[in-house]
Amino acid sequence: MRWRRRWREWPDRPARPKVRRLSAEQRDDYLRAMVRAIERSPVLSGLHFEVHALRGRFYIERRFRDEDGNLAGTATLGRITPLTGSAASLLLEVEYRQGSWSEIAKGSVQKVMKAIANDTKGTFHGLGSLNQSLRKAGGGLQRLPVKKRRDGSFVFTESGQPCSTQEALFHYFGVPVEVIARPRTWYWYHRKPFFLEASRDRRRVLVRFSTSTLSGEFGGTCLYICRDGRWDAFTIRPSESDNIASAERWLVKRKWRAWT
Repeated sequence: MRWRRRWREWPDRPARPKVRRLSAEQRDDYLRAMVRAIERSPVLSGLHFEVHALRGRFYIERRFRDEDGNLAGTATLGRITPLTGSAASLLLEVEYRQGSWSEIAKGSVQKVMKAIANDTKGTFHGLGSLNQSLRKAGGGLQRLPVKKRRDGSFVFTESGQPCSTQEALFHYFGVPVEVIARPRTWYWYHRKPFFLEASRDRRRVLVRFSTSTLSGEFGGTCLYICRDGRWDAFTIRPSESDNIASAERWLVKRKWRAWT
């Protein structure tokens, strides 16, 4: 009886927001606004993000392409739901488990699309700092002058502002946006990247992804490497990730198959 009373005293789960039904014209207006937001974002457009309307909601998807540019697959990264009570209210959610959606942002089209484009945690891509600096420069995917300091940090040459790891990978080393985002699982787990080592010719960069929780520290290592004029990213076995040389030797033995 004691356990039954306690169970009954637990607060009820909050009710799910009610979906606002849209007319065909309203749906198309929202869709156009979301497509424009993707097109204006250097990172979202560079990562081949798309938005589709389905059953009263809008789904954010990313298309993946192979080395030859052919479609290799798609992934649904979030959904946007029109809510009752306000003509401008939209709910952005991500699915952490099958059928279980969690709120990321709520507001206008501009607000929810900005949350996607400027994501720095890895929920959608993790390249939010790079997106913001590129938007501010106004040159699309044009690279900006960056210099490396004696302490190993990177700053923008003109402003002296510090660069994030993703900004340095793009502007200083020349790694394409799509390759920077390739360790998708580690970004999804909100692991923060930082540099371990870089070659003098800027063609090899070893990056550690790490996060700390109450259970301890979790991480992984990725080698960004330019071979035959093309950049690629390889996750490395922890025991072989002390430096660039050991990581590359391990990859050669495995015929350039990344660690999974």
